[in-house]
Amino acid sequence: MIRTFLQPLAHGITLSCRTVDDAAPPAPRVMLLHGFPEAAFIWDEVMRRLAPRVHCLAPNQRGYERSSAPAAVADYRVRHLMADLEALVAQWGGPLDLLVAHDWGGAVAWNLAAQRPELMRRLLIINSPHPATFLRELRDNPAQQRASTYMNFLARPDAGALLAADDYRRLWPFFTAIGGAAWLDDAVRERLREAWGHGLAAPARWYAASPLRPPQGADDIIHSLQLPDEMVTSRVPTTVLWGEQDQALLPALLDGIERWVPSLRLVRVPEASHWIVHEQPGRVAAEIEAALGLGPG
Repeated sequence: MIRTFLQPLAHGITLSCRTVDDAAPPAPRVMLLHGFPEAAFIWDEVMRRLAPRVHCLAPNQRGYERSSAPAAVADYRVRHLMADLEALVAQWGGPLDLLVAHDWGGAVAWNLAAQRPELMRRLLIINSPHPATFLRELRDNPAQQRASTYMNFLARPDAGALLAADDYRRLWPFFTAIGGAAWLDDAVRERLREAWGHGLAAPARWYAASPLRPPQGADDIIHSLQLPDEMVTSRVPTTVLWGEQDQALLPALLDGIERWVPSLRLVRVPEASHWIVHEQPGRVAAEIEAALGLGPG
């Protein structure tokens, strides 16, 4: 049974969470982070497959669904997003057995693993580029620059209003144009509409707050941005699960990743897209079980 609740955090942010908590201690504790333009419900099927052997918690991140949605772009910089998760991990009882993250959730998880590795024992990243390889590809690879052009649109101050117009006409192609969407049935559409109905301006602020966007001119910050190795290197044992049909995040993002993730297991799924969590929830659940050292349920 999926249970939902609002979790106030010590620094004044509240996160709306979903959990399957019928696992008895000492079941491993797994936190699952969604990306844009989704919500925590995307993990429901994965959590059901893992129950009752795994205790799962999936928060709606800052700005999403019923979670706190500060109005300032600066409130969505990565240090604040990390602070939310640090507080949530602490209130959930300390270090995680596994942190799982997709898309923008991975952007936060990569930074958390590099800077606060004591908060997790293992990490599973799903189609979310490491910050160092993303910076490289956005700066130097024209193909990735073209694939990421949408990021500059989402950074516009009016992006939230534009995304909401005409029954979210500009949002549906995020699913159908970057890897297909056979899973996007009427029921999933209604769940997305329900999540988006809480507002889209705040989720778009994640893009406005990030310097990692395709350059639009010679003076863009990305040309001078530096990510020192000591800031982005993670020694947390990590699995990267990657749907290779991802049209927004290209396979070159995986090149050289082991420089910053020395304890790496890379799993490529040739037939899957960016939306592998929807396409292959059983495969995602199996990778979680493997990362935890559990046999098939």
